[in-house]
Amino acid sequence: MSDMTETPETGPQPKEQDGAKPGLARHLPLIAVVAVALTGAVVLKDYLTFDTLRDNREALMAFRDQNYLGLVALFMGIYIVIVVFSLPGAAVASVTGGFLFGLAAGTAFNVISATIGAAGIFLAARMGLGAWLTAKIEAAEGRVQMLKQALRENEVEVLLLLRLVPAVPFFVANLLPALVGVKFRNFLWTTAAGIIPGAIVFTWIGVGVGSVFDRGGDPDLSLLWEPHVIGPILGLCVLAAMPIIVKAVRGNLRGQAKKDS
Repeated sequence: MSDMTETPETGPQPKEQDGAKPGLARHLPLIAVVAVALTGAVVLKDYLTFDTLRDNREALMAFRDQNYLGLVALFMGIYIVIVVFSLPGAAVASVTGGFLFGLAAGTAFNVISATIGAAGIFLAARMGLGAWLTAKIEAAEGRVQMLKQALRENEVEVLLLLRLVPAVPFFVANLLPALVGVKFRNFLWTTAAGIIPGAIVFTWIGVGVGSVFDRGGDPDLSLLWEPHVIGPILGLCVLAAMPIIVKAVRGNLRGQAKKDS
């Protein structure tokens, strides 16, 4: 069939694909994220710091005592913006959550905010570059097709590993799944579940940050790499990877059995 339509006024015209968006408009959300991220990296790097928290801690605690819900909304809003635009200060925000709200509530607010922010940047990328790459991957053959199939068979496990492995930057774990076309619902729940261990550690640091400031020091974020902390997290990584390993071993055994038969 022809991809051309004809009208009396204009003659033959190319058909517009259903649901298609103009190229630039489709990329605007991701362009906005990148532009704000670059601007924020320059403008805000001296403000989203532990020094800012130290200088304003009395005012923040007074505001919390007067308007707890208002401070929760303000804190979560700022945290979401930091994550969506990959601004500097995510670690400071996580520690601040523990400092202001305690371990349980602080961890909950940190996880919810980070998950909402991650979903925002995921959707922005999916609408733009991610949609184009997904279409390319769907049409690809050979090794790319095999990689796509392997990812889909182990989608949840891979997403959990991206969140649990401390060496994977958070913005990478937000963008990469969008660019390869993973299911949004899987991305959402694995993000929330996978960041809990790290969120607990940073919030825990924040709970004791007041006494650290009183001594004139800065929070020690290297706690994450202490054996008693990183050990259990790496254990969770192994558990997340086990289904992938089992599937690979079973596949190899089946392949070998076919060769022998």
